[in-house]
This record gives sequence, C-alpha cells and structure tokens, in this order.
Amino acid sequence: MDEREDDPPLKPQLDLFGAPPTLETAAPRKEPAKPKRRAREVLPAPASADALAAAAGLPPQVHLGTSSWSFPGWEGIVYGDAYSDSKLARDGLAAYGAHPLLRTVSIDRSFYAPLSIADYLRYAQQVPDDFRFIVKAPASVTDATLRAERGEPVADNPCFLDARLATSEFVEPCLAGLGAKAGALVFQFSPLPERVLADPAAFVARLADFLAALPALPQAAGGAPASCYAVEIRDACLLTPRFVRMLRERGVRYCVGLHARMPDPLRQAAALALLDGDEPAGPLIVRWSLHGGFKYEQAKAKYEPFNRLVDEDPGTRAALAELAARYALAGQPVLIVANNKAEGSAPLTCVALAREIAAACAHN
Repeated sequence: MDEREDDPPLKPQLDLFGAPPTLETAAPRKEPAKPKRRAREVLPAPASADALAAAAGLPPQVHLGTSSWSFPGWEGIVYGDAYSDSKLARDGLAAYGAHPLLRTVSIDRSFYAPLSIADYLRYAQQVPDDFRFIVKAPASVTDATLRAERGEPVADNPCFLDARLATSEFVEPCLAGLGAKAGALVFQFSPLPERVLADPAAFVARLADFLAALPALPQAAGGAPASCYAVEIRDACLLTPRFVRMLRERGVRYCVGLHARMPDPLRQAAALALLDGDEPAGPLIVRWSLHGGFKYEQAKAKYEPFNRLVDEDPGTRAALAELAARYALAGQPVLIVANNKAEGSAPLTCVALAREIAAACAHN
C-alpha cells in the first residue's frame, strides 16, 4: 500500500512577453501570480526545536524512524501540508527523509507482496546517503499458512521457509535496489500454528537451514556486512536459548519485537545478551509495533489520526534507551522503528526516545 496514483498534474503557469500595453489599452494591474508547486511535490514540515535538539544529541550510528510513512495525521509534524495517504505513500518519502531525526523507516509493504528492483531503487533515490531501511520479507516465505482475505488460515503454505524464493523475490531485488541503504532484512514470523509450536526444536532446525541457504550479504569497507539479516517472532515460547544460539551460529540478528504477544524489552534484552556475549557483536534492530495493553485494531481506533502521544510508555522508552546507548557506545549500528500504535504518534515517540538515548549515552 505504499504505491498509489498521483494527484492530477497542475496546468503550467504561462508567462506574458512583449512591450507593456499603452495607457489606453492597459488592463488594471494585478498582483503577479504565485508560482504553483509541482503536482508530485510533498513538502516537509518545518523542523521543530524539539526534533532538532533531539537529533543533535544522538550518536551518528543511531537511526530512529517509523513503520511506513503514509499518514496524513503527521501534517505539521513530518509533512508541511495536507496530503492523502495514497499521495504520501507514493511521493512522501523525500519529505520524510528531510526530517532531522527520521533516518530509517520500515518498508512494510514488502510483507504483503514482493517488490521489484525498481520499487526499491525509487525508495533509495528519495532519501539521504546515511539513511537506512528496515525491510520486511514477504509473508509468502515467513507465514506457515495461507490465509483468506480476513487473515484466517485456510491451508498450509508450501512456500514456507523456501530459501530460493526468499532469495529471488526478496534478498536480491532488495539489495540491488537499496544498495548500501539496506540496513536490515527482517524475516518476521506471524504467530505459528499449533502443529509447528508443538515441536519448537524442529522449527529452529528448519529455520537454521533456511538462514544458511540465504546469500551472503555485501561487506562494507571495513569488512563487516553493510546490511544484516534479522528474525522477528510473534510467539514468546520460541524465544529459547536454542533459538538464540542458532541465530548466533548463522550470523543473524535477533529483532527485538515489542508487541503484546512478546515479552517486555528487558526480557528480550536478555536474549540479546545471550546472542552477543559480554559486548554487543552486531547491530541492534528494534521494531516497537504495539502498545502492550492493546490489540492492533483497538490501538488504531484509539490513536488515529496519529498526531499526538496518547498512551506514553516511559518504561519501554527507558529500556530501549539503555539498550540503544549500550550498542551505540560499542560502535554498533542501532536501527529502531516505532509504530503509531505504540504510543499514538510514531514521529513524536522518536523525538521522546531520542532524548532518552542521548541522556543514556551521556551517563554511560
């Protein structure tokens, strides 16, 4: 849903040339018409003092952002005018990338259907060089079931954990289009059926084979991978030492997923400690998807149009700030995206979180 039709183009303003009319024929003078904006242009909002100060206090390896960007309610926060969600989905990313604090974004559209190299390239061309994307793999390879229109499972998914399909429809086009701006390629696993959860060891073994079959990621100048693979789960029972050890062996990051179905960030931080040992050994990837007290539709109904913080969560913010500071001070990249359903307005969550990360870095 990140691609929609453009608004119709405006007709060009015509200039007048030639000598000025004589007094006898001169029409009454009019104020010169203001030039019209190009129809495709989405203006950024003027940066607030809070956002500028929060951005200035962050270490350069910390990238904060949101889950998608097509929200008309962000007028005055991210966007400088009123635009439809379809307009923002197609043309709003450049304005989003002009915000002083928003230096990552989660491309969620890729979860619902594979994107082309051209899609990814168009996104990459709209953002600065230091911007990093979090990209979700298609559900066609991460959902164990095929689902009907309303999401109810109808059959087993024959493409579940198909590494060849994941490579051709996700990894290769993503890297070809985004290049160095591909920060994390996330395999988010929807809640798994009981038949899979009944044998978690078998699932972990199958996931290990899948991850091992994915292509190696390009390396940055220093020899470390420029991007990373990450796994996000929605079944707390899978977050076991066996699962974490497997990720470590495969060189894959654990994506901290803050969601009502998952443990609090402190418990998930313990999984990262098992993954990395005494010192952070790779990027920190966090997706703060949902306020702990609500289901998705409840939070959406309560928080729309997403232009203010409604249910602030200082405990989660503090835990994430300490975690982010630890990884940033160790020289590791930090990519954190917040959803509107976390506190009410994802960009404002980022401003508040940035202040706490800066304070945590100063105290450590």
